[in-house]
Amino acid sequence: MAAPTIPPIRLGLIGTGLAVEKLHWPALRGLADRYVVTAFTDSSGEQSRRFADYSGAGPAWAAADRAELLARDDVDAVLVSVPIPHLYEVARDALAAGKDVLCEKPAGVDAAQAAAFLALAAGHPDRTFMVGENFFYRDDLRHARALVDDGAIGRLHLMAWRHAGQMVPREGRFASTPWRQRPQYRGGVHLDAGVHHIAQIRLLCGDIARVHGAVQAANSTIDAPSDLVLNLVFADGAIGNYTASYPEIPVPPEPNEMRLYGTEGVLVLAGSAAERRVTRSGADATTHTTVFRGVDDGYRAELVDFADAVQFGVRPVGSVAQSVANAMVVQRALDSAERAAELALDPVPGAGPVPLWRPRGSTGLFDGLPGQRISSSASFAA
Repeated sequence: MAAPTIPPIRLGLIGTGLAVEKLHWPALRGLADRYVVTAFTDSSGEQSRRFADYSGAGPAWAAADRAELLARDDVDAVLVSVPIPHLYEVARDALAAGKDVLCEKPAGVDAAQAAAFLALAAGHPDRTFMVGENFFYRDDLRHARALVDDGAIGRLHLMAWRHAGQMVPREGRFASTPWRQRPQYRGGVHLDAGVHHIAQIRLLCGDIARVHGAVQAANSTIDAPSDLVLNLVFADGAIGNYTASYPEIPVPPEPNEMRLYGTEGVLVLAGSAAERRVTRSGADATTHTTVFRGVDDGYRAELVDFADAVQFGVRPVGSVAQSVANAMVVQRALDSAERAAELALDPVPGAGPVPLWRPRGSTGLFDGLPGQRISSSASFAA
């Protein structure tokens, strides 16, 4: 007898701005067997009309506000994609309405609200509640993590990563949104974008025990620090440095490479969304590079993990606790900068080391996922 068909999750969208248009909607279109969008709402009439145009949403999908959407019987779960200062209140209302929730990051505008996110999740154990972190699901990062787990570079002892690029408002870009230019959340871009980088660091290097940070303001278009230098001590004793700079003026092209130095080799992570590369250099002066093309930076896999949690009870990798752990590294870095002191980082209850996500029921990393992965080898002069 054939297994019963599980109906797709009926999804409501609360917020239809750039994140939905550029990131979530393209992934949802490829997951028609897992999701059907049945409702949407946005406080901006212009954004609502734009979403209706490109999605083909019919009039029956539109809800006047989130209260109307949350009261609908044809909505099982919601994707919350609103400005950062409103994420908590919308997630709270959705959980109270009995909906499963996938909420955009970060988990809280500051440390106090991060704690409130944890309490909110604990108060709704019967619901699936994720705060999205697509970097946990990126193919190149999961490949790199598998190499680390397999001992491909030996014991990790040093991480080095500098990320720099001009940030000024440009039409159609995330930096153009007014709430990002004058953020009502602590840390500005280092919380908004920085939690992604912290997620990458934690996924590949493990939990962080101590931080020592410094910040500078050198961008008049954002009312927040533009520069962050962060020294890290990991729980296993490895050390690292993360530098992020978002200046107002143009800067020369930056490699923006992350390097992991181990006792038996080095991993280099580089590239852009169009093409990402993971290169392992060994003690024998050889390199092995895997190139990733046609991948979506993890949004599809994140939605698959959320659906698996809702439909099959799988514990998702992108839990609220893991997102809080990312956010708290940023908050503690800002504390360190203000105090000019190295500070310890308390473990987040329920977080711990980030699990390596694999498609449900699979032993492979990429089974059933779209994209192209090409491997090559070479030698270099020692």
